[in-house]
Amino acid sequence: MIQKENIVLNQTASSKEEAIKKAGQILVDQGAVEAAYIDSMLEREKVVSTFMGNGLAIPHGTDEGKTSVIKSGLSLVQVPGGVDFDGNEAKVVLGIAGKNNEHLEMLQKIAVLFSEEENAEKVINASSADEIIALFENEDL
Repeated sequence: MIQKENIVLNQTASSKEEAIKKAGQILVDQGAVEAAYIDSMLEREKVVSTFMGNGLAIPHGTDEGKTSVIKSGLSLVQVPGGVDFDGNEAKVVLGIAGKNNEHLEMLQKIAVLFSEEENAEKVINASSADEIIALFENEDL
């Protein structure tokens, strides 16, 4: 599910909105979602923070935004300097879009991977997309 071209490393973001837009644009560029999905991701963030812990945020669209999903997709934006998500520091922003509830399985596997602080640190400090893909493959993402 996670592909090399969906991973961007060593990014900076001055706000969670900027980080969400970067993650969303990758999904658009990969043909997973229409551009309107980014607005849906920003709308979801206004309702509830998508910060999950261990430096991870998983922005995703609202239920209404599902109409903008073309196919399931995953994007990863590594922000080593961190970005504020409502008082929490996210260093990995994983954009997610699911078709027909496929994202629920993806979310479960991401949660397992990031539940281990050691794994989270490996993703945060990875110097290549290949390193990150190897970690995700261990969780069958």
